[in-house]
Amino acid sequence: MIVDLNIQDKTVIVIGGGKEAQKRINSLLKQDCKIIVISDSANTEITKLSKTKKIKFEKQKIHDMRFISKFKPNLIITTTNDKKMNQKIIDTAKRKKIIVYSSDNPEDSDFSNPAIIDFENTIQIAIFTGGQSPIMSKKIKARSEKIFKEIISKEDVAQIKIQKIARKKAKESIFAQTQRREYLHKIIEDKEIDQLIKDGQMKKAEKRAITILRNWK
Repeated sequence: MIVDLNIQDKTVIVIGGGKEAQKRINSLLKQDCKIIVISDSANTEITKLSKTKKIKFEKQKIHDMRFISKFKPNLIITTTNDKKMNQKIIDTAKRKKIIVYSSDNPEDSDFSNPAIIDFENTIQIAIFTGGQSPIMSKKIKARSEKIFKEIISKEDVAQIKIQKIARKKAKESIFAQTQRREYLHKIIEDKEIDQLIKDGQMKKAEKRAITILRNWK
């Protein structure tokens, strides 16, 4: 089962300062969560992120599990080459009911990382082998990405952004879920909104969606 984990405003600890840690951090930066990186060294990219305050970097070598009590994370991701330490972090996190992932041990982790095809942080398509073969996930992703780029248009992405705004506004005035669904379908089918999106006039498309809402009965 693939689950989109909501970690907005949560605290995530990433153990390690190399390429694998950087890859995990780059994914987390899109999630609006608090990222704490713990390592005795960090590569150039992680150092830059620390200097720009996008992440917090704690320079230290982990010898015990006291960092968990100190930072009280909601999620831990460990990317080190120390298998014994990674396993100790997994075991401790599970005892404390903290979600944990280890790059070298997806089988014992609480979740697996699929290969993601991303369209402007709005549409994500996961290629997932259940942790059995991350290499094959990446290979299939590379082949699939070209196909999905032909199927999913910029207009689709724009319509989703309009829908997000419309749904939020509709919750304030349309209390029946069935009525909200009808309203959102109306926006998708509205030819004027469709044309405004094609013309790149997103603000006018948003105003049109809100006008339809105001006139909704």
